[in-house]
Amino acid sequence: MITKTIKVITIGTLCISSFLYSGNNIIDMAGKQRMLSQKMAKDYFYIGKKINRSKASKELKTSLIKFKETQKKMNSDIKDGEIKNLISFVDMSLNEFESISKEKYSLDNGIILLDLSESLLEGSDYIVKALTKGKSSNHIIDIAGKERMLSQRIAKYYIAYQSGIKDDNALAQMKESVDEFNKILKELLANKTNTPQINRDLASVNTMWKIVEKFYLNIEKGGLPKIVYSTTTDISTQMDDIVGLYVKSLEVK
Repeated sequence: MITKTIKVITIGTLCISSFLYSGNNIIDMAGKQRMLSQKMAKDYFYIGKKINRSKASKELKTSLIKFKETQKKMNSDIKDGEIKNLISFVDMSLNEFESISKEKYSLDNGIILLDLSESLLEGSDYIVKALTKGKSSNHIIDIAGKERMLSQRIAKYYIAYQSGIKDDNALAQMKESVDEFNKILKELLANKTNTPQINRDLASVNTMWKIVEKFYLNIEKGGLPKIVYSTTTDISTQMDDIVGLYVKSLEVK
């Protein structure tokens, strides 16, 4: 039985303002928060399973620092009141996430942390939507950034399932993430404004993805947590580089 309760804040009713932030860099920063929300939860479960424990512990600490630094940066640079409210919501969820992540691993804590990672993702995604609203040129940055998040989300649900959270929702979220990754990757590969370097990097991601996708879909069998950890990290890193290239190419225009 779960012994802790989560403070739930509903943001679905918040209206996204028409505020437009001019910098693609701030959109990239906000997009990285989506990825970190999933990466931190993934690392927590790997620590709990004692798989890649040293690396996962280091990565979790580093990600928490990066997440908090970016929150402060966005809160300082963004003046729109509604977006600031969203940032405050994410901060509240992050505080609880950090507190639980420092406690001894347990399945109950894992379930709570899984829910909190979803709150962090939802809040961060709303911030990205607010920053990109009405700016079609930023669509490509948004979806490329979403790919780096999805790779971590896939790993999160994979290891959560192996850790004992074997419910239908975990399976559904895992498979939906795989489907969405495929859909976005196809769109990115077909994008006519890609530079030659972006096309080469996307081809590399596509090659890796074709090899490992079946591992993720065989989640019920398990047995490949180290491969999942390393490949999703590699894909996230490559997609992060690709997002940076998109940001630069749009700034030139």
